[in-house]
Amino acid sequence: MRRTLDSVVAQTVPPRLWVIVDDGSTDDTPQILAEYATRHDWIRVVQKPDRGHRAVGPGVIEAFYAGYETVDPDAFSYSCKLDLDLDLPNRYFETLMDRMEANPRIGTCSGKPYIRRNGDLMSERRGDEMSVGMTKFYRQTCFKAIGGYVREVMWDAIDCHKARSLGWIAVSWDHPDLNFEHLRPMGSSQQSIWTGKRRHGFGQYFMGSDPLFYTATCAFRMAEPPYILGGLAMLQGYVQAWMRGDRRLDDPDLIAFIRAYQRRALRVGKARAVAEIEAERAAVWDDPGQTA
Repeated sequence: MRRTLDSVVAQTVPPRLWVIVDDGSTDDTPQILAEYATRHDWIRVVQKPDRGHRAVGPGVIEAFYAGYETVDPDAFSYSCKLDLDLDLPNRYFETLMDRMEANPRIGTCSGKPYIRRNGDLMSERRGDEMSVGMTKFYRQTCFKAIGGYVREVMWDAIDCHKARSLGWIAVSWDHPDLNFEHLRPMGSSQQSIWTGKRRHGFGQYFMGSDPLFYTATCAFRMAEPPYILGGLAMLQGYVQAWMRGDRRLDDPDLIAFIRAYQRRALRVGKARAVAEIEAERAAVWDDPGQTA
């Protein structure tokens, strides 16, 4: 947490306001946050009661909104949902805003996460077509247009698909000023890595992902630790959700959009499929900020 705090304090363009939600920490977190809030008047700490357990997905977004609802979103051009387990390069926010100012269609963006293994930084291999969940940087007009975050697992993919369906661009870049160290592996869980992988499978089912596309995704992830078994656990989570008849995202039009993109990506690759959508949807894009 101190590494995240220090890396944000050191930004060449720090936030005008940083609301940090402490949802029931039982360690030294409150004291550490109070220390930084005392030193920096743009840091505000919001205390949220402990829910009694860690809840990845809906719990993360619940905590986000506990802080977001304390501010006036219209007072800001950009917002960022930021986890407290990241070490950001010092030009991170500046670089993101520069790129968004250069292209007003970019609605959400991020850098790329790297994890340290055996002393070396290794890419977490996140696609260019998504802003990553641990640091979601948003143009406020885009965030409003998509209706904010869905309070469920896969919220951090659903938002990008929704933005793209409305003509916005969602993107992440691999660049020295944007690559950051992720201090906790993606897909992990307070219970086990297997629980986290199966949860991801449920999330893909909830989002409505095409079965063949998700099977290919699981095969791609088998090349990462825990090798083979991690990808199988992801597939298991998807199949179990399908067999149980679990609920799905209540947006059939968006599910149809997601599946059409995924099936096209299987044929021509993600980059070309995204480029085709961006060209096609340019006509429906509408940023109120451009006419103000």
